[in-house]
Amino acid sequence: MLTSLPANVVDLPDLRDQVGVFRNREHAGEILAGMLEVYSGSDAMVMAVPAGGVPVAKVLAEQLNLPMDIAVVSKITLPWNTEVGYGAVAFDGTVRLNKDLVARLGLTDEEIQRGISKTSAKVTHRVKHLRGKQALPDLTTSHIILVDDGLASGFTMQVAVEALQKAGTKSITVAVPTGHQRAVESIAGEVDTLYCANMRGGYHFAVADAYMRWSDVGEKEVVSLLAGALS
Repeated sequence: MLTSLPANVVDLPDLRDQVGVFRNREHAGEILAGMLEVYSGSDAMVMAVPAGGVPVAKVLAEQLNLPMDIAVVSKITLPWNTEVGYGAVAFDGTVRLNKDLVARLGLTDEEIQRGISKTSAKVTHRVKHLRGKQALPDLTTSHIILVDDGLASGFTMQVAVEALQKAGTKSITVAVPTGHQRAVESIAGEVDTLYCANMRGGYHFAVADAYMRWSDVGEKEVVSLLAGALS
């Protein structure tokens, strides 16, 4: 059961605590575009968190007639379980660790530093692969709309927000199709506005449950979607 939301959070009440509300990521982008219509043709820039955020963001940017770019962020995963992240690294080298989880897992400093180094190298490679020789745009002049396909823990998004703040971005809006209320509330405190079409609570949450069709977005698909789209 959802509790009252922060004043800067916008959701769609009819979609609260529902599953299977989007046909796919493109449909989710269409729904978000309707929610963010106020930004149509403005000086805002849409920035996608690859990989899953790219198909959502591309539709959003096209429908709102806005430029699009990417904010590469990657989870720092456990040596024995690559599905579990205990931190994240952003495109500018920003690192944030989930200190409570690190303490519970008993990770050593050496294991943590190895994880950070490996993830930093992955982020550097991905930035070069996805951006090529194209430089990052000036992030101080635009209102940034930061997009992913959903918020579970929200940790990756928090690191992306922190990196944009360090870059001097004047204002940040987060837009996601679906999110857990705890993650939404945590991130809402760090940004100007947060749009989440499908807000959910409860103990068990999976981003994929909001979608009728769900699969991982591969690197080739991301490259294809970004072709000619970067600002």
